[in-house]
Amino acid sequence: MTRFDDALIDALREIINIGVGRAAGTLNELLGQHIALEVPQIRIVDQHELDGVAPGSSDKTVSMVMLQFSGEFSGFSTLLFTADCASKLVDLLVDDETPSSELDAIKTGTLTEVGNILLNAVMGSIANLLKSHLNYTIPRYQEGSLRVLLDSIWANDSESALEITTRFTVQSSQITGEFLVLFEVGSFNTFISGLQAAFDE
Repeated sequence: MTRFDDALIDALREIINIGVGRAAGTLNELLGQHIALEVPQIRIVDQHELDGVAPGSSDKTVSMVMLQFSGEFSGFSTLLFTADCASKLVDLLVDDETPSSELDAIKTGTLTEVGNILLNAVMGSIANLLKSHLNYTIPRYQEGSLRVLLDSIWANDSESALEITTRFTVQSSQITGEFLVLFEVGSFNTFISGLQAAFDE
């Protein structure tokens, strides 16, 4: 595996920070509220290690927006909310007169759009730095236990990946979301090699 040293981790953390910051600006305009960000945490993980990722334990229900990407490197980027945070976020964007029969569809559409903004900003920042073109699928919204959701998108032949976790908080409502970017095995080394080359220029 390509060496993943502290300098690369710091560089990658800065890239993700810039991407999330830009997306937070867009989300700020959408919500009309200040978005606070935490510095991303980065680690290399295997599948079984994802049981401990937030939000919550692996058996609790979460809301997930997933964006699959492919190109020189491939994988899945995801945005995760607890059920409570997902409901709070939707409440900020939906007026009180919305018929209850339409809430589920509005919830799915709202969280998908928020996820699309944030995930594209993060992946776009990475792709721009590496001068790499990525193709994306249409973002998909799902609910369920974290373990089941991740198992549904992370194939058995993807034995290791890079976990990038950052949090943003809508301060007035204490809403927290987290990102996971899961690289497939071969793509992980390609990604790190590209990152190293970009910073050696």
